[in-house]
Parts: sequence; structure tokens; C-alpha cells
Amino acid sequence: MVSLSDDSTLIISELPLNSALLSAAAELGYITTTPVQSQVIPAILQKQDLLVSAATGSGKTAAFLLPVLDRLLQAASSATRALILVPTRELAVQVAKNAQQLSKSTTLKIGTITGGEDYKKQHGYLTREFDLIIATPGRLLEHLEQAPEVLQNIEILILDEADRMLDMGFSQPVLQITEACPVQRQTLLFSATLEHPSVQKFAAQLANAPETISLQTVHDQHLAIEQHILPCDDVKHKQTVLTWLLNHETYQKALIFTNSKAQADALQGPLRGKKLRVSVLHGDMDQKIRKKVLSDYREGIIPILISTDIAGRGLDIEGVDLVINFDMPRTAHQYVHRIGRTGRHENEGLAISLINSTEWNLMSGIERYLKQSFIRRTIEEVAGNFKGPKKLKSSGKAAGSKSTKAPAKKETVKKPKQRQRDLKNIGKRRAPSQIGSDTSSIETEDDSNQ
Repeated sequence: MVSLSDDSTLIISELPLNSALLSAAAELGYITTTPVQSQVIPAILQKQDLLVSAATGSGKTAAFLLPVLDRLLQAASSATRALILVPTRELAVQVAKNAQQLSKSTTLKIGTITGGEDYKKQHGYLTREFDLIIATPGRLLEHLEQAPEVLQNIEILILDEADRMLDMGFSQPVLQITEACPVQRQTLLFSATLEHPSVQKFAAQLANAPETISLQTVHDQHLAIEQHILPCDDVKHKQTVLTWLLNHETYQKALIFTNSKAQADALQGPLRGKKLRVSVLHGDMDQKIRKKVLSDYREGIIPILISTDIAGRGLDIEGVDLVINFDMPRTAHQYVHRIGRTGRHENEGLAISLINSTEWNLMSGIERYLKQSFIRRTIEEVAGNFKGPKKLKSSGKAAGSKSTKAPAKKETVKKPKQRQRDLKNIGKRRAPSQIGSDTSSIETEDDSNQ
């Protein structure tokens, strides 16, 4: 494993890359390499398989695009030779845009294959053999069912945000796609963390003895982000606290995360009612609307975006300096990706999580996993009743009351069911004359039947 702990950098213009790429990189403001670029670019040029752990916003997209585009330019070909797999449509569009910016002065053809776009047009990218394809696994697999031979010339396979693809259940589609690629290829996996339980196993399945480059562990990441927690009573109280934060914190762009689409939609109305400019982003929205929302957010037309985890998967949006978890994310990996939208490119950021009593232990587990202590914060103007658990375990989780056994219930023995008695004549004796008359009448009746 290679681990970079210093700030060693390279001059971009001095890298052994195509001059057209270097010129475009200079126009985009690339002067010196980031740590991940210093390590990854030379390794890719040497055609090594890699497993790379790097924080979001570290420059990893350019780290793999520059050497991959350079290799495609070295020899002219009419085949699709490079494939980049990403977890979401938004990330595919972003990576494609970066690739087009870097290769604008070349003849390279770059296409995206994602859901929500014209199927026939996308299929043309494969059949006309574009040089580089950026795709989401699900939609690409649909194309492979129709034309399994389209990836037979792939020389380089890149998996960006590999940990997110695993979290989203794409492991099997990715394996099917790699089976359609040649065995002799260069495979590069990029992940925000190597601590993900399946990333190492996934890399072993796809790559050939990959070299591991770990620039930052999950415990080192986001040192430029101040992380707060705010205790809240319930959803209604969270809305009150959220409104206060959006009116009083200083930010250029704020990004609010929820755990569900329904909750994201439900927040929009109340915030707009407070005259805040806000939009919503989630997977149930039409693709054209999603593009418009992201465009407005990037340009600052809408400074506040409410989103599900779709916006936490690799999107690089300039100026996001406030992230608020309206709902605490369910896993530490989701938390890392969410707050990674701020504090990027050496800028400082603020991440605030609103915590109710049922989320305390979840928050504490994430703290323990990250080996970080979040700042406990109270806002007097909107303070609620919940201040945190009264007692804490050594782990930081809430200490529950000691369980006491309830006293055993006495077994009740069921009495045998008694025959109902006619209480009408109890205590009354019949006269002998009544008894005799009854008997004689019976005998007379019997005689008559013989």
C-alpha cells in the first residue's frame, strides 16, 4: 500500500501527457497536482491496476481522466476503449463534462449512458464506438442485453465511487458488465473509503493484484469541516430549528439531506412559506426537472437545496459551505458522502445534524466509527425539551434504565364447568300426593303404548 502523508506536488504542465490535454488543463486552472493526482497519474500511465481511497473534492476525477484521455490519444481507433462506471446520472453528466473540457481540442468522442435519456441515441454511442463511455450500471446492462459485443475492445475500466455502487446494490450488474470486457485490461477503482466492508473483496474480483493507494482514511477526512449536532424534540421542532439556521447561519449555498423523498417534499412548502428560496432534488423527479434544479443551484439562483442521498454521491458543486442533516444518515458511509459536499478544495465548511432521541445512538455510532467528536450545540431561541440522554454509556450511547423482571403471575386453576341448575324450585318439597299422581300418570301412559 502506498500512503501519501506529505504535500508533494507535481507541475501539471511538466507531466508526460498530450499537449492538447495540458493546454486544456491550464485553461481550467490546473497548475500543480493535488496529492491524489501526484500518486495516481504516474501509476495509471504505467498501466497498473489500482484501488484508490481519496476524499471527495480531492481532484480524483482529473487524476484518472488525464492519463486515460492521454492513452486514448496515443493510438487512433474506431473502438470504444475506455469505460467509466458511476452510481448516478448526475455524476455521469459531471464526469462527462470534465472529460469534454479536457479533450475539447482533440477528436475524442465521449458519450454518456444513463437512465432517463433517449435509449436509441445512447445505443448509438456504443454502436458508433465512441472512444470513452461514462455510464450507470443499470442502463448499460440493458444495452449489453441487446449488443453484448460492444465492450469487447475495452482497455481501461474505471469504477468511480465504488463504495456507493455497492451500497446501491450494483455489485451484480457491475460484475456482469466486467464479464463483457476483455480479461486483459487495466482496472481502476476509486472509493471515498477503504473501510467499506465489501470494497476490498470487490477489487479482488475485478482487478489484477491492484496496488492500493490510500491518501486519507475515513478517520482523516473532512478536517476542514466543523461538525455540529443539535438536539431536537421531533420533526416539527426540527423544522423550526432548520428555519432558524437558514435565516441566521452565513452561507453561499446550503444543502439539506433527508432520508426519504416524502420528507424532502414535505420540507419545501414550509421553508418557502418563510420566504426562503429552496428547491428539492430526488430520484422520483423527471430528469429534465432534475437538471434544471441542479443548474439553478450551481448558478446560485436557488441557494438552498433539499435532497435525498442522490446529491451525496460524487457531485462537485462549488460554494456549498453549509450541509444540514435533517435526518441522521443510516450509515457512517452515507454521513461521509453527505458532509463531503462541503469543505472541498481546501475551503472550510460546516455540517450540522439535527438529532432527536431515537437518532442519538445512531449518531454516537457514527462518531465512534469516524473517531471524531461532534460539537454539541444548543440554540437558546429555538431550544426544545430534549437536550440529550440523561445517562450515557462509555460508548456514548444512551444508557437505558435497568430492566426489572415483572412479578410472575399466579396461575389460576380453572374450575370444572358446572351444570346449570334450575333455581326455581330449590328448597321446596313436593307433596306425596303430587309424587304419586305423577307416577301413576306415567304408568298409565306406558300401558297404553304396549
